[in-house]
Amino acid sequence: MPHSQAKQIARVASLPGSGDRPLHNARASVVSAPSGLPRTLVCLSHLRWDFVYQRPQHLLSRIARHTQVLFFEEPRRTDESHAWLDVRTTDEGIRVLVPCLPAAGTLEQDEISQRALLDEYLTTAQASDLGLWYYSPMMLAFTDHLDARLVVYDCMDELSAFKSAPPQLAEREARLMRKANVVFTGGQSLYELKRRFHHNVHAFPSSVDVAHFEQACKAQAQPRDQEAIPGPRLGFYGVLDERFDAALIAALAAARPDWQFVMLGPVVKLDPADLPQAPNIHYLGQKPYDELPRYLAGWDVALMPFAANASTRYISPTKTPEYLAAGRPVVSTPIADVVSRYEDSGVVRIARDASEFERAIEHALADGANRAAFIVRAKAVVAGMSWDNTCADMLAEVEKCAF
Repeated sequence: MPHSQAKQIARVASLPGSGDRPLHNARASVVSAPSGLPRTLVCLSHLRWDFVYQRPQHLLSRIARHTQVLFFEEPRRTDESHAWLDVRTTDEGIRVLVPCLPAAGTLEQDEISQRALLDEYLTTAQASDLGLWYYSPMMLAFTDHLDARLVVYDCMDELSAFKSAPPQLAEREARLMRKANVVFTGGQSLYELKRRFHHNVHAFPSSVDVAHFEQACKAQAQPRDQEAIPGPRLGFYGVLDERFDAALIAALAAARPDWQFVMLGPVVKLDPADLPQAPNIHYLGQKPYDELPRYLAGWDVALMPFAANASTRYISPTKTPEYLAAGRPVVSTPIADVVSRYEDSGVVRIARDASEFERAIEHALADGANRAAFIVRAKAVVAGMSWDNTCADMLAEVEKCAF
C-alpha cells in the first residue's frame, strides 16, 4: 500500500482542534524545559501505558513536568478496514497515541500506516522541536524520517532474546545505535553488552518510589481475594511469561504444602493451563500499581522466581528495590544484576535450585520475624534509590549531548 494511500485512509481521533490548546501547552503544569530537552518528546514503546506500571511510566511522568510527552504504543487490531489513531491524555498530561490497524495488515502495511498516522498527528498538533525516546527499535521503521534533534534509546531488556522476537529486531537496533545521541540501559549487565556498540552508554538500574511501597510496612486490611489465604504467604508480582520459572514454583509448592504461594500479574505468551496448579498456589491476576502495597503488606517473603534462560540473562528487576522498600525479605534466583547488587546486602537471599530456594525461604521467614528490625535494614539498602534521582541523572546526560 503506497504511503499516499495510507495517508488518505488514516483517521485520527481526538486531535487538538478549536476547542483544545496547541500541543506544547496541553498541560498547565509544564515548566520551561531544561536546556537540551526538546519541546516535544515522542516516546516509541512496545509496552502499553496501561499494562504494567514500570520504568517508562516512572520516567516519562517526571519528564512530562518539563516538556510535552507523546507516548506512541504498539498497534491494536480492529475489525475496521482503515487505520486510525486513538488519543487520550493521562493524569500526568502525557498524550497516549494508539494506532488502531486492520487485522489483516502485513508488517510493511502496518508500518506505512503508523508512519502516516504519526505524521498527520504531529502536523495537526503543531508539534515542533522534536525528540525521540525509543524503547522499541522496531519503531525506527516508521520514525526514521522525522527531523529530531535528540534521539534517546532507553534499553530496558535484550528484546532479541525474548520469545517471538521479530527477526528484524537486531538489524533495527544496530541502526538505532548509530542514530542515537545517548543510550541508557536498565542495568549493569545490559550496559556491559551495549557499551560495545555506542560511545555514549550509561547504566541506570531500576529505582523505586519508596513512599509508595513503604505503605506496606504498616498493618492494614488485606485485599478481599488475599485475606482468606492462610500464612505464611510467599508472594510474587510481575508478568508471568517465559521469564517465570513455573517448574520452581511447582516444586516448592509440592515440597511445602504448608506455604502459600501468591502470584499477581498477567499471563503473557504462556498458556495459563501450563502454569503449575496446586491448592497452595494462588493466581490472583493483574493488580493496579496503587494496590500493590496492600498485597505486599500481607506477605511474609517476596519471591523472584526467574528462570535461567536467554530472556533473563540481562534483566534488572524493578521489583527488587520495591520489595525491599515494602519491608519484605527477598529470595531470588541468581539473576546477574540481582547477585552483583544485592547478594551481600543481608536482605536478599540468592538460591540456585528448588532445595536452595526452600532453605532460603526458611531463612527469610526468620529474617522477617522481627519486622521492625528488618524494615530498618531494608530501608538502608534502598536509601537514595529514587526515580526522581534517576530521572534527574538521565536528563543531565541528555543535556550533555551536542545537537
